[in-house]
Amino acid sequence: LKAVILIGGPQKGTRFRPLSFEVPKPLFPVAGVPMVQHHIEACAKVPGMKEILLMGFYQPNEALSRFLVSAQQEFKVPIRYLQEYAALGTGGGIYHFRDQILSGGADAFFVLNADVCSEFPLQEMLEFRQQHGDMHSFVILGTTANRTQALNYGCIVANADTQEVQHYVEKPSTFVSEIINCGIYLFTPAIFQHIGEVFQRNQQELALEESSNGWQRAEAIRLEQDVFTALAGSGKLYVYKTDGFWSQIKSAGSAIYASRLYLNQYSKNHPERLAQNKPGGPVIRGNVYIHPTASIDSTAVLGPNVSIGEGVTVGAGVRVRESIVLHGASLHDHTCVLNTIVGWDSTIGRWARVEGTPSDPNPNDPYAKIDSETLFRDGRLTPSITILGCSVTIPAEVVILNSIVLPHKELSRSYKNQIIL
Repeated sequence: LKAVILIGGPQKGTRFRPLSFEVPKPLFPVAGVPMVQHHIEACAKVPGMKEILLMGFYQPNEALSRFLVSAQQEFKVPIRYLQEYAALGTGGGIYHFRDQILSGGADAFFVLNADVCSEFPLQEMLEFRQQHGDMHSFVILGTTANRTQALNYGCIVANADTQEVQHYVEKPSTFVSEIINCGIYLFTPAIFQHIGEVFQRNQQELALEESSNGWQRAEAIRLEQDVFTALAGSGKLYVYKTDGFWSQIKSAGSAIYASRLYLNQYSKNHPERLAQNKPGGPVIRGNVYIHPTASIDSTAVLGPNVSIGEGVTVGAGVRVRESIVLHGASLHDHTCVLNTIVGWDSTIGRWARVEGTPSDPNPNDPYAKIDSETLFRDGRLTPSITILGCSVTIPAEVVILNSIVLPHKELSRSYKNQIIL
């Protein structure tokens, strides 16, 4: 078995700015560890996992190399990064590196998108394939969404008895199905034949349009639109429906929601990562992750859903809720931080209040997903979580509401509903 994690590249993750300026989006910490570490950990737990490949078109930089080395040591699985020469789409990348994926005789491999958060029921997908399909069938992980939100995803129509996918539409314009594609797949080497057919078809179409010099376009293949749509109804594609948690991490606001889902999961599988109330320690409410190097005053109140990074300083009487505080940040006495991502090395002055509006799914609808909202609506900034880029300084006694502050800014007054450039 192998696993491929698609991490995209620098021109992706635009909705994740200004946080993606400092660190590639897949390395952004969610619930205290880099986003893709949750994927790697889930893959490493599957028996027989021989190698994990990260695939994308980020330039291999120091942060990425350091992360790969430490992940290999921690999970005892070879992990490599394969860099695409251009954005090849979800199918083009794995087709381009098919020899690397199949080397060593892989019988099957998982493909996971890096920008989803999930319980990753990989073992269950393997068992499901043995029970339902034959050994040459492919499995998509699916989950249920509500009718209106399903239109924002790939929709799957499946046979209720066999779970065979009969019809697949990516982001349909009218309602097709409540079962949506989670961006996690189990393939066998036979998938490359199907991707190859798309590649050849693309090449033939390009040969007819001689005027266009788009040689790259033949290589850019999207698994969802180009491959699954054709495979549906052929008896080779199945859907495994999960009831576990799942969410996309497209915008910075969805990172706080993903953090909540993972922190919640820690209580089952990583209780040691959650902070406990101790005499002389801060007051902890609900699930909170605190990096061991952070220094936190005993009168601070943290939680629920708070993640405190490396070397963070939290002063007396500080209140933090539903927030991610990144490494090196400093919250001075009596600050209040709600629904906010505080960037690396940022400083919030005494008695300041920094607050955002959560963009959580409807809590009364079990199938609701997070809306990946646009930044603006009707020419105004949509109220969402507040984001401070890296090295932002906020003075004492000001209020920052629903604002996005770009890196290296020193504010002098209060702001509301603004992007501060």
